[in-house]
Amino acid sequence: MRSGSKVLDVAAGNGNSSLAAARRWADVTSTDYAPDLLAHGRRRAEAERLAIRFQEADAEAMPFPDGAFDVVHSNAVIEHVGGRERQEAFVREAVRVGRRVFVTTPNRWFPIEVHTRLPLVHWLPEGPAGRAYDLAGKSWARENRLLGPSDLRVLFPGPVEIRNLGLTLVAIA
Repeated sequence: MRSGSKVLDVAAGNGNSSLAAARRWADVTSTDYAPDLLAHGRRRAEAERLAIRFQEADAEAMPFPDGAFDVVHSNAVIEHVGGRERQEAFVREAVRVGRRVFVTTPNRWFPIEVHTRLPLVHWLPEGPAGRAYDLAGKSWARENRLLGPSDLRVLFPGPVEIRNLGLTLVAIA
């Protein structure tokens, strides 16, 4: 990737993770590497403070033309968008607007559930897992839809490489 490449951070916290990832993908360590980064998510003020352009929109129906970005990056968001249909729509849009797509997500088969830091609870059936989350004061975790490598692979409409890093899965399309 070269300076000026168009990078979209989908559902960004502030765009900073995509900036770091873009530098990594380009094998550039210099802080003067500056892709044209558009953060797409909820934290406008923080993105603007970092001088990163920000646009709020629906990640399942993005207002960008096909292939508008050199890279679309999404860090640990897909498990929060809902069930499989919504996850497929999320991936379909990322693939539509990006020439390359990098999606990360916590690995369902890692023994610690990373959002709650609870061991093994996410391997229980939905009812007992939900009760365990409630008892731990983490009821919000009921909404997460964690993915394993094969779950992530089938969300992509075409070829995808899945890298299992243990705690994290990375999909590269």
